[in-house]
Amino acid sequence: MADYVLTTCSTADRPRAFFEKRKIPFLCFHFEMDGVTYADDLGLSIPIDEFYRRVAAGAMPVTSQINATEYATFWEPFLQDGKDIFHTTLSSGITGTINSANAAAAILREKYPERRIEVFDSLAASAGFGLFVELLADKRDEGASMDELLAYADRIRLHVHHWFFSTDLTSYWRGGRISKAKGIIGNALNICPLMNVNNEGKLIPRRNVRTKRKVIEEQVKEMEQHAENGLKYSGKVRISNSGCLEDAKKVKALVESKFPNIDGEAEISDIGTVIGAHTGPGTVALFFVGDLRTP
Repeated sequence: MADYVLTTCSTADRPRAFFEKRKIPFLCFHFEMDGVTYADDLGLSIPIDEFYRRVAAGAMPVTSQINATEYATFWEPFLQDGKDIFHTTLSSGITGTINSANAAAAILREKYPERRIEVFDSLAASAGFGLFVELLADKRDEGASMDELLAYADRIRLHVHHWFFSTDLTSYWRGGRISKAKGIIGNALNICPLMNVNNEGKLIPRRNVRTKRKVIEEQVKEMEQHAENGLKYSGKVRISNSGCLEDAKKVKALVESKFPNIDGEAEISDIGTVIGAHTGPGTVALFFVGDLRTP
């Protein structure tokens, strides 16, 4: 058993059963909606389907990151138990939560000088972040030391690909990420932006695609181009969706038909409430291991 604890946060967007089974403690981000503050606790405080129904009806959730006090309170019991900490955060290209984590780590290192705390920027988001954490857990379970895990994390993180599309641009213009005119016209013309996460961990629009059917094909073509060993890819595939499970199932079916050697099935999970507050309903994301991500 490792002499360190691998920890992460809720924005890895994997089911609670995953974190429990893989023994990965996590902290929750927060969001406020309709005057009520909720924890991003994987559907416990508010069911995911209800969250997306309320957003579709006009609710505008506002998210907040984990603060330094929360990190310190979360980690201290592990340190008191004689464990070191390896924590990986949501991409710094999306949030500043890594700054809070580093502030808490600095305080705790002074209090527990015999213990080690590593804070690592995943440069990943949603179930791509979840896939990255899963790969770290695999390495941990193989017996990797803290130094070995740190080296592996540094080597693999820019090879975890994220490809997103959205069929509903409403939340993008409500949140100011695109103009209202572009959002309304895009929705009317069935324009589905295809986006990815670049090598700085930022979500980048790559191109606009007309129709859902076409953008699903284009998303999977990106996997054909970038996956390790192409159509012979034998690694893990993860898919997440924001209230559009049937679209995610279509992506899953196309991936599994084109990549017969993947490790297990292409698992589908929900985009959680914090990431979903920014995407709104109608987003499907595809994650896999491949070549080096680009700017």
